Amino acid sequence: MQRLSEQILAHAGGLPEGTPVSAKSLLHLGNRAAVDQALSRLAERGELIRAGRGVYLRPVTSRFGTRSPSVEQAVEALASQRGEVIVSSGAAAANTLGLTTQVPVRSVYLTSGRTRKMKLGKQVVELRHAPRWQLALANRPAGEAVRALAWLGPEKAEAALLALKRKLPQTTFNELVAAAPQLPTWLARSVGKAAHG
Repeated sequence: MQRLSEQILAHAGGLPEGTPVSAKSLLHLGNRAAVDQALSRLAERGELIRAGRGVYLRPVTSRFGTRSPSVEQAVEALASQRGEVIVSSGAAAANTLGLTTQVPVRSVYLTSGRTRKMKLGKQVVELRHAPRWQLALANRPAGEAVRALAWLGPEKAEAALLALKRKLPQTTFNELVAAAPQLPTWLARSVGKAAHG
């Protein structure tokens, strides 16, 4: 019979790149204490990466050596595993939409879960709890616009909305307008002005 650590590695090896492994997902292999210990030992040996409390990832091996999975893949997999909404931060969204030339230095994501940090090799990914309205329209272009506008704040929102009205496809802008009732008053007012102005 295979040892528990070998069974865990075989299970992790069958998962897509970046899929997190947690003790709860391995309880079919053994009791909780044994699984926790095996995960910890595998992380110490470098066969798994400890990304955060109770979250482990399989390193990606290529002809250039081993590396951590991509941040996007790890965050996506974590979101589906935990049932959370996890989206890029407002600063990243503003940069993607061309509303700022600032490139975020740190990897920050907004989540419906609790605030925490995840380590992927040397990179630290910050997951910040965000209000529901910032997570509206999660991974859609209109949702990116909402987060970018929230990050820019009330002073810059109207000018940014006029730029977005020119840049975004009409259907995406209409989706943003339709989401206005979910937004805070200052942002809903700005969206209304841009839509009817």
